[in-house]
Amino acid sequence: MTKNPDALSAFVWRDDRYEVIELLSSWSDFSRRGRMTRNMRASSLKKAVRRGSWGVGRFYFRVRTDKNRIFDLYYDRAPKNAGDRVGHWYVWRELGPAKTP
Repeated sequence: MTKNPDALSAFVWRDDRYEVIELLSSWSDFSRRGRMTRNMRASSLKKAVRRGSWGVGRFYFRVRTDKNRIFDLYYDRAPKNAGDRVGHWYVWRELGPAKTP
């Protein structure tokens, strides 16, 4: 599992390959989701929300691609199951074409 990933340099979405040419912004969210919201003491939860804990957290990246399109991508640190102990990348949304000056 990648604890603190860098933005992707390229990705495939809807059968098209996109090269990332600019990182516009990035942010993280260490909120606990689903059953993970009930498995931690309140005193530890405050700390975990600030920095994350194993398998919890998402890292978001807003990028501009070689096709002049803006996307929000995220890396989710949550493993899918016991045999899959890594996080996964997702295209969250396309924000449309980049504005040209």
